[in-house]
Amino acid sequence: MTENRMNEWFVPKFGPPRFRAFVGLLFLPYTGMCIAFTVIGAMLASEIHWDRVAAIASIYAMALGIGAHAADAIGSKKCKPWDPYFSRNQMIRLLTVSLAGAYAIGIYYIVLYVPALAVIAIFEGFLLFAYNFEIWKGRFHTNLWFSVSWGALPVLAGYIIQTGGISSPAPIVAAVGAAVASMAEIRISRSYKQLKKEGGSIGLVKELEQKLKILSLSTITFSLVVVALRAVST
Repeated sequence: MTENRMNEWFVPKFGPPRFRAFVGLLFLPYTGMCIAFTVIGAMLASEIHWDRVAAIASIYAMALGIGAHAADAIGSKKCKPWDPYFSRNQMIRLLTVSLAGAYAIGIYYIVLYVPALAVIAIFEGFLLFAYNFEIWKGRFHTNLWFSVSWGALPVLAGYIIQTGGISSPAPIVAAVGAAVASMAEIRISRSYKQLKKEGGSIGLVKELEQKLKILSLSTITFSLVVVALRAVST
């Protein structure tokens, strides 16, 4: 049976079906969390290069927000809820274009300013394919590796693109915190998705949905507050 996620809380209720499906494919609240982690990491630097904040946010928006979700739709061995709206070839093109854009920006900064960012770029690229295509019998398709890719590494990437390396324990601590938040998000999300699929208690579904909303929106809001404070102080 095809899983239909068009009634999710993060899918808009207006517009043509393909528009709604595309927005749903992006899982914007969770992508927003990932981008927020890059911003939080960047704000830990003593000196802020605002163009690099925008660059790393754009990289993750394209590579994970678009690319990883397209890869998940292509590589999923289970239901593919966006199939009625996008073909496999369209998803492949979406994955290719988004990754090309992300790595073009990344390579620019790696070559000219921050060689150390290449370590994150390679690791994230590996995890994108290993996680979503479940290579090596799904060894990397786990909550742990999700929390690393969507939580810890974005914080470190945000910090490294500002400083060129890890020069204090602050980004490490923040990366651990982001990994914990990402772990909570993926665990709640899996339970929520499974419960909805099985037609479980509406009350419990709503409770889990509320937790996801609070977790994602509070993370995004926190990052915006930190940005505002840094902007005022610089």
